Amino acid sequence: MANLACGTSWDACLAPGCVDRVLEIAKEMLGRGKMDSATSTFGLVERFKRGETEAFTLIFRKYRRRLAVLVHYKMSPELRVVIDADDILQEVFLAAAQDMGNFTYQSPGSLMAWLSRISDHVIVDAARYQRRGKRHAEELVRFRSRSNPAGPDPVDSETPSRVFARKEGLQILLRKLDVLPAEYREMILMAKFEGLTTKEISERVKKSRESVALTLHRALKRFRELEAAGLRQ
Repeated sequence: MANLACGTSWDACLAPGCVDRVLEIAKEMLGRGKMDSATSTFGLVERFKRGETEAFTLIFRKYRRRLAVLVHYKMSPELRVVIDADDILQEVFLAAAQDMGNFTYQSPGSLMAWLSRISDHVIVDAARYQRRGKRHAEELVRFRSRSNPAGPDPVDSETPSRVFARKEGLQILLRKLDVLPAEYREMILMAKFEGLTTKEISERVKKSRESVALTLHRALKRFRELEAAGLRQ
């Protein structure tokens, strides 16, 4: 329970001055809640659907790191050689922007799950075309760039610097995940990057929720050990 300036809890404070302070705090919290709702995932989605294009830039910035990691591991090592993972990432967000009208927000993890499914389709499509030799990796990028001046503007003005080129954070994270056993890495990706619940993970991997919870606990413990050791293994 939060305390007021007078040092007592909200429930215990009966003095008129404290009551006034409670009302002031309530108003502040109400205003903050309205502001937070506008920048929550649900709020951003609704704003974009109403035509506020800048809301999608905020969605992109909010989810690109998590999705970048997922895209990296969804791509095969062979595909990463011929297609830049950041190109896939931009393609996913472009497809999401075009189809956002069909997206229905259901829970805090629903947008990430939807983006993950879109990335699956984009990666399968890219691999299929690459095997058939019908288009080159650079043709996958439809955003405006030096090599594609006729393409649409990127969903975020920072994307030309390329998410995967920011090695100071993302590349370190990928190296730590690479060191983990495959089972641990998959658990962390599903729980912390896709945002799946223990129940959803158990259904996907066909294991009990208890087993999933135990494996995830061990995976996170190992990951924290790597962070503490500075990846000196």
